[in-house]
Amino acid sequence: MPVLPSDETVIHLRSGGTSVVVDLQPDTAPAIAHWGADLGDAPHETLVSLATASRLQRVSGGLDRTVRLGVVGTAASGWAGTPTLEGHRDGEDVGALFALTDLRATGDTLELHFTDSEMQLSARYELRVTASGLVRARTTVRNDGAGVYTVQALHTTLPLPWDAAEILDTTGRHLRERSAQRHELTFGTHVRESRRGRPGADFTLLLAAGTPGFGFERGTVHGAHLAWSGNSRIFAERMPTGESFLGAGELYLPGEIRLAQGEEISSPELLGSWGDGLDELAVRFHEEWRARAQHPTRPRPITLNTWEAVYFDHRLPKLIALADAAAEIGVERYVLDDGWFRHRRDDTAGLGDWYVDDTVWPDGLHPIADHVVAKGMEFGLWFEPEMVNPDSDLARSHPDWILRGRTDLPPSARQQQVLNLAHPEAYAYIRQVISDILAAYPISYVKWDHNRDLVDAAAGPGGAARVHAQTLAVYRLIDDLKAAHPGLEIESCASGGARVDLGILDRTDRIWTSDCLDPVERLENQRYTALVVPPEMMGMHLTTPHVHSTGRTVSLSLSGAVALFGHFGIEWDVTTLSETDAATVGAWVALAKRVRPLVATGRLVNADVADPGLDVRGVVAEDADSAFFTITQTQTLISSPAGRVRLPGLDADRVYRVQLVTPGGIVEIPAQSPLEWAHHDTVLTGRQLAVVGLRPPVQNPQQSVVVEVTAV
Repeated sequence: MPVLPSDETVIHLRSGGTSVVVDLQPDTAPAIAHWGADLGDAPHETLVSLATASRLQRVSGGLDRTVRLGVVGTAASGWAGTPTLEGHRDGEDVGALFALTDLRATGDTLELHFTDSEMQLSARYELRVTASGLVRARTTVRNDGAGVYTVQALHTTLPLPWDAAEILDTTGRHLRERSAQRHELTFGTHVRESRRGRPGADFTLLLAAGTPGFGFERGTVHGAHLAWSGNSRIFAERMPTGESFLGAGELYLPGEIRLAQGEEISSPELLGSWGDGLDELAVRFHEEWRARAQHPTRPRPITLNTWEAVYFDHRLPKLIALADAAAEIGVERYVLDDGWFRHRRDDTAGLGDWYVDDTVWPDGLHPIADHVVAKGMEFGLWFEPEMVNPDSDLARSHPDWILRGRTDLPPSARQQQVLNLAHPEAYAYIRQVISDILAAYPISYVKWDHNRDLVDAAAGPGGAARVHAQTLAVYRLIDDLKAAHPGLEIESCASGGARVDLGILDRTDRIWTSDCLDPVERLENQRYTALVVPPEMMGMHLTTPHVHSTGRTVSLSLSGAVALFGHFGIEWDVTTLSETDAATVGAWVALAKRVRPLVATGRLVNADVADPGLDVRGVVAEDADSAFFTITQTQTLISSPAGRVRLPGLDADRVYRVQLVTPGGIVEIPAQSPLEWAHHDTVLTGRQLAVVGLRPPVQNPQQSVVVEVTAV
């Protein structure tokens, strides 16, 4: 990587429609003067002027020199906002102050090196603008001196435009993850933290700030995501100096990061995206993840999971009948869920004893696995590798392998505790027993569950905190198992969607988006999860008409339509289907197979609609040659029939044929006339569909239709 001349005062990084301008003003910390829209091939003197025009004036009541948001800001530099680094050596050496010593850059990559000779510390700031226009940044600190240096906090920041005055983030709980919330970005700090040892259902997948009123289709918005699966902190800050920024880092527990001389720690990657509307912001994340060498590219297999069909009631005749029924309707992957291993007749015992229960499976899993494969389906299996029940052979033999900070165990959750995978012997055991099962059966897929938060997670009575080490051990375990079993796919499930982040998704093949399969609830969950996660990596399943998690009764058309926008599957005892319902489910499976190439490569679009009872979303092909949309009605509308809805995202100048393709057909009751365009050869331009739109069908609440759009 070339080193820039020492007299360079500004750096312009460009890629994927994004520009980052870095101001290298002497005698002050390097600072990002612009992150956002591509500034073009700007003359150097204009970039110097842009950087100069962004600098602060000294004002009364402040320091005698201006202190701006630098890429490494600390209290010793005079920075009064959230610092990049906080740490100490046994309560001393607290005043880190970094000076730039080396700078390396290309057209899209920047690496800055800093030292603090007095405190004997060094730091490194890395930033890359990728081909998708995403910004990837991280900060590293190294202890160059004698004595242990304890890192309390290590953050990476990205600036915001001053008019980004409205925040969007998400919150939630089990069965309702990623519910959106908005409010003004006021002066001060808006902080979201996870202290659960995983992101948690209530943590925000994305922290975004934009011009007030920004939507999915328009309005400048910037957002940040932290690619980390442990304790996390992400924040938006607005200062009275006219500076505003996003920042994030791992949330370290007391004493968790202690650097001996020569050791270093890097922050997790902060991924920043921007767009004119949330859809444009999201597509940068999707393009980035799809470009990875390990990204799943073969068609996502239609999956049936057995959990809601049988729960713990594992009986071979029933499970074989379920496999037969699944194969008949077009299922391609059959996943045997919880209950197959030793002592596991309910959720109170057995976790950690990863041996096939011979009282339930006297011939092992061969009868069901071989039958599934003979039916032309892949076979998958459920594990919860990070957890242990106190009522297990493992816990009785190795109580010292359980994470705890005191003699007594932490409060239990689902009657389970957490196995210390940072313990070498515990790690070796889990790796071996899971690998043995994977080698013994034709398993191509693992549903990897994680059903409790990490509470009081330490290495034993009086021991050190272990969330950081546990997270790295989980990453290593997944990497080891996939390396040892080529082609193995892994789903990240965590009480549903409580561990959804690009750290875990860089090594797994999909997430379980939520334990709630109610399609009404899933609409919001899936929309805001997809701001970061590519849709083909989001598990979306048909559910029973009477939804287990909410008690709501839903139509098959609604359940099918909502599940189309991801990795399609079924969570249902399909042996109970009538002949008519089986045919309809089969038709939804066939439609899911037809559109899944589009889901896996296309661009998600969400129409900003005026009526809160309507939901309009779609997927448009990369070449804009085709698309499909769903028009969903969640509640009664004040107007009937409804006003026109727009279908955005198509090529404005092309002509498209528009058809309803909902399996089972459109619901038309005798009191209403036919929807004329649905019975007509309807052709419209992309511009007409985006600007004028068309009338949706008259629907009752909790109904949906699928609209297919094809270029003429």
